[in-house]
Amino acid sequence: MRTVSFAAAVAALLLSSCSEAQTKQSAADQPKQEKSGKKKGKKGKGTADIANLTRLGSMDGVPESSGLALTGEVGTFYTHGDEGARPILFKVDATGRTLAELEVPVQGDDWESITRDTQGNLYIGDVGNNNNNRRDLVIYRVNPQNIQQIQEIKLTYPDQKDFPPAKQEQNFDCEATLWHAGNVYLFTKDRGQGQTSKVYAVPDRPGSYTARLITKLAIPGEVTDAALSPDGRRLVLLARQEMFVLEGSNFDEALRATPQQISLKGAGQTEGAVFADNNTLYISSEQGALYKYTF
Repeated sequence: MRTVSFAAAVAALLLSSCSEAQTKQSAADQPKQEKSGKKKGKKGKGTADIANLTRLGSMDGVPESSGLALTGEVGTFYTHGDEGARPILFKVDATGRTLAELEVPVQGDDWESITRDTQGNLYIGDVGNNNNNRRDLVIYRVNPQNIQQIQEIKLTYPDQKDFPPAKQEQNFDCEATLWHAGNVYLFTKDRGQGQTSKVYAVPDRPGSYTARLITKLAIPGEVTDAALSPDGRRLVLLARQEMFVLEGSNFDEALRATPQQISLKGAGQTEGAVFADNNTLYISSEQGALYKYTF
């Protein structure tokens, strides 16, 4: 009788200890499983949490895409490399695949943007000015159908007196341009204080100009490209892993609007932007990614 009771007691004790150990182990494992699940979700594509943004592909043949423009053919774009790259326009499709390379017969210094007018002319902005000391800023006007015929739009800024100016006043770098109604607009990258993008304009015809200062926009970031919707009502200023959207009934009103800041964190160093229609924006990054953002 004692033996049975003792054995039963031992069995009960072992069962209790085992059950308690399993309970503790199960409780200990639970947070790990949840954490593992979250970690797995984060790995994704890096842009899964950005609403309305879709990664389309990669431009492996383009050295640091720094601008984006339509070609006039549905689903294709022109892009180019950054400072120091060869003066080549890359024609790519909507997956980033290179379709053609057009060598522009100029000595490229710091190409930072490209924009297109309604007649098919391209305006390549050799206006990168990291140190704010350049005196040879130029926009090249070229038609892809006659790539050898280059027209130059040379420009200076009316409010730049020193080359370079004091650090806090270094707001004469430009990585963003867009064509609109006979003018090429330039949006500066504020390297001094990172809070203001100045907007200048020059005619889209060849010549030497003192750019007109149109306005100053309160942008808490460094602008890397600009895009205007076909109806002129939505202006996007791209920055690194973010963009600022300004809307109005026309372009002039959009320039007076309060910018809406949208995070693109995880998309890379975003440098090129162009609208395909009023609600569809394409974006490229220096790392070669090509995205579509839908409004």
